[in-house]
Order: sequence, then structure tokens, then C-alpha cells
Amino acid sequence: MATRASVSSPDAPQAIGPYSQAIRAGQFLFLSGQIPLDPSSGEVVAGDVRAQTRRVLDNIAGVLSAAGVSMDAVVKTTVFLVDMADFAAMNEVYATAFESPAPARSTVQVSRLPRDVRVEIEVVALLP
Repeated sequence: MATRASVSSPDAPQAIGPYSQAIRAGQFLFLSGQIPLDPSSGEVVAGDVRAQTRRVLDNIAGVLSAAGVSMDAVVKTTVFLVDMADFAAMNEVYATAFESPAPARSTVQVSRLPRDVRVEIEVVALLP
């Protein structure tokens, strides 16, 4: 059986419940969904879905870095939006985070997210 280990970073918000920022399992890293919280203050970043998406991606990059990889290691993402009308704006920022080939992705609309944010993203990355 593959070993499991928790991965955490001060460059992303600390877990506020019974979960880890990420779990390393074999050659995979599973990141919990990140919302647009500033890791220093714990507060939701001000601004529209573009600003929130940028913060989420920065938080993801922080956790990936703690595991010794970059955004290039991401193989799958799931994006949760409160309003699918935000898709184009989110996608504009999201596209800047990944080089080709972009990871596989699912995007779903949800009725509500923690702290009433507009976007949450979870990822799976491949470890060396």
C-alpha cells in the first residue's frame, strides 16, 4: 500500500477543519479545495472573481511548492463557481497559470461556497 503524508505550506491558508492542505499518496498529490483567503490574514481577498481566482491559484502554487513541484505538475483540476456567468472571467486568469498541455478540468456551478466566495479550485498533481 502506498504511504500517505500530509503536505502543508504557510503560503496557503491553514486548514480550518479536519482535513489537510494536501495529501501525498504514492506519486500523486491531492490538494484540498482552495478558496481566496489571504494566508497572512485569513481574510477573503477583495475584488471580483478575477482577483479571487488569482488568489486561489497563488494558494495552490504555495502548497505545490511545499511538495517540491510547480503548477506544471497539475494533471487535473475541479473548479467550483457560485455563478457560471463568472466562467469567462475565471478562465481568463486560470489560463495564465498553466502551460500547454493544460490539465484536465471539470467546472461546476454550486449553490454556495465557504465564506461566500465566488470560486474554489482543487487539484491533483503528479509527483516526480
